[in-house]
Amino acid sequence: MTATILVVDDEPDLEALILQKFRRQVRDGLVSFMFARDGLEALQSLEAHPHVDLVVSDINMPRMDGLSLLAKLQEFEDKKSTIVVSAYGDMNNIRTAMNRGAFDFVTKPIDFADLEATIDKTLRHIEVLREARRRQVEAERAHASLSRYFSPALAKRLAASVGDGTEVTWRDVAVIFTDITGFTSLVETAAPELLGELLNEYVAGMTDVVFAHEGTVAKVIGDAIEVLFNAPSDQPDYATRAVACARELDAWGEAFRERWKARGVNFGATRIGVHAGPALVGNFGGSRFFDYTAYGDTINTAARLEAANKFLGTRICVSATIVNAVENFMGRPVGDLVLRGRSEPLRAYEPLSAASFGAPAASQYGEAFARLEAGDGNAMPAFAALVGSHAEDPLANFHLKRLLNGAKGVRIQLE
Repeated sequence: MTATILVVDDEPDLEALILQKFRRQVRDGLVSFMFARDGLEALQSLEAHPHVDLVVSDINMPRMDGLSLLAKLQEFEDKKSTIVVSAYGDMNNIRTAMNRGAFDFVTKPIDFADLEATIDKTLRHIEVLREARRRQVEAERAHASLSRYFSPALAKRLAASVGDGTEVTWRDVAVIFTDITGFTSLVETAAPELLGELLNEYVAGMTDVVFAHEGTVAKVIGDAIEVLFNAPSDQPDYATRAVACARELDAWGEAFRERWKARGVNFGATRIGVHAGPALVGNFGGSRFFDYTAYGDTINTAARLEAANKFLGTRICVSATIVNAVENFMGRPVGDLVLRGRSEPLRAYEPLSAASFGAPAASQYGEAFARLEAGDGNAMPAFAALVGSHAEDPLANFHLKRLLNGAKGVRIQLE
């Protein structure tokens, strides 16, 4: 790449002398020179040719001297590196020039070997600055993209070294899938501006909750959100984080519904599925589009668990794989779900708050479920008593209806 140098000096013979001394570099395409007689002419040349890489300027010139030119150059968005030229005895002006941002200086009469060395050094400095700016722009772009997926601290770290942790690889992850009940109907009936406000507030709030737990937002598709834990960075407690995040997402979603219900908008409940296992994780967007996401049976199972809530009457459904990895899990068993696309059943649970987990109803449910699992004929009256005293318990009601319809055991076939 040819470096363009603007020489600013009012001495008439200097142009020919410089072109002669640097003829080899000019011939080889290493440098090209432009010339101006004073500061004003230099500014006009820079306006017409903003690609100039380096300015070499005398200090003492008519109309606008080199110090005034230097001050103007510092106002440029792309500040030009400058070498000042002056008599050795004029050190006060040279010192002023350096304080105003000049990169280096040479003295008159000009030693062209010294000038060449100084120009080479300055051009190397310019290249270092440009590379730093390029990397900064690249990091800012990467950060803007990564901020869609990762918490601010993690996005900043990844942006500093794009590709670190985002390459496609198999990882053990915990996956959260969320969806909103009745969202399709809402889309068909709500005004566009209302729907935009609703969805933007909802996604922003849910994302804030995910980032607070240091999760990764792998996908947002309409009202559905896919969240990963233990990717891209290791999180030994990823299952615990996933359950805590799921419960907080549920609480936030319910509070969001109540706020909009007060405004006359019937926003659906957020259904959540959580599973853990191996998945293919990384950037699947290639070099042109950053798309950090995950694929595999683990992801599909989390999505199936989310959908299972519709039939169970629950809002959160987590797999035994998750529960077994969480210390002191608080929740209750749902049953052995046979999910679509799977031949083997998967034990599922409903997480509970500390207050609900310690309430008498949780113990009653546990006893009724144990009877159901054991094939005890007293399971039906146990669930009936629970529903009678806690009519708001959809899961207990679900099991009672199954028993009334002749179902046995805890194996639940889902479409």
